[in-house]
Amino acid sequence: MSHSHDYQRIQQAIEFIVQETPVQPSLEAIANAVHLSPFHFQRMFQQWAGVSPKKFMQFISIEHAKTLLEQDYTLQQTSLEVGLSSSSRLHDLFISIEGMTPGQYKSGGLGLYIDYHFYLTIFGDVLIAATERGICHMAFCEDRQSALQELTSQFEQATLRHQEHPHHQQGMAIFSNSNAALEPIKLHLAGTPFQLKVWQSLLSIPSGQLSNYAQIAQNIGKPTAARAVGTAIAKNPIAYLIPCHRVIRNTGELGNYRWGKSRKTAMIGWEAAQSDIEQNHE
Repeated sequence: MSHSHDYQRIQQAIEFIVQETPVQPSLEAIANAVHLSPFHFQRMFQQWAGVSPKKFMQFISIEHAKTLLEQDYTLQQTSLEVGLSSSSRLHDLFISIEGMTPGQYKSGGLGLYIDYHFYLTIFGDVLIAATERGICHMAFCEDRQSALQELTSQFEQATLRHQEHPHHQQGMAIFSNSNAALEPIKLHLAGTPFQLKVWQSLLSIPSGQLSNYAQIAQNIGKPTAARAVGTAIAKNPIAYLIPCHRVIRNTGELGNYRWGKSRKTAMIGWEAAQSDIEQNHE
C-alpha cells in the first residue's frame, strides 16, 4: 500500500485529464499540472495504476464506458462468471449482506457496539465501522472529523468505540493486488428492503465492468424504478465493497458520486487497468 500516499497527486492528475480530455493532454502537460517531472510522474502513475497515463485515459473515456454498458451484464450472466478470476472477487457469493433488525434500523442502532478506525487505501483515507455481525459503514473521507460525525449521525444510539476489528481487515484486503484467497466479507446494513435489494444487485457487477440505473432496475425485477434505484444507490453506506461507482449514466458519462467524482473516475480506470493486465497475462 506504499503507493497509496501518492493518491492526492493521482487525483489531481485525473481531474486534469478529465478536464482536458478533448485535447488528449500529453504526459508533459499532465506532469506539469501536478508539479512533477514527466519521468517521476510516469513512474508514480504506472506504479499506482499498472498502466501508463495514456492507457488510463482510454479506460475513462465515454467511448470505453459505452462499450461496457452495451455488454449489459445481467445477474444470470454474472452468476456464471463470478469466481473465475481475481477480477471477479466482488460478487454476491463473496460479500454477504445482512439487514439490521427493524428495531435497530429505526432506533439508530440502539444496543449496538460499533468499532471504527481510519485506514489508508489506494483511493485515499477511508473510515470503516463494524458491528459483531459485519461492516456497517465504510466511507472515503477528506476530513476525519466530518467523517466521524457522519457515522455518529447514522447510528445516534449506538456505542461507538475507536478501535480496530477483524471485519475491518477483511474489508481492507480487497484493495490488495494479491491473487491470494480472500476471506468472505460480511456486511451488517441499516436500510429498507428495497435499498438492500438494490445494494445486493450492485455486487453482481464484475470489477472492470459498468452498469446503469435502468439495467439495475431490470435486474431486480423493477424495470420502471430506475429513479428509485438511483436514490437507493446514492444512499449506499459501504464505499467500494458495494460498488456503486460502477453505475453510470446510460450516455457513458460517469455522473456524480457520494465520495467525489474524481475518486469514482480513479476507481473505474484503476479496475479497468487491472482487468486489462489480468487478461494480457492469461
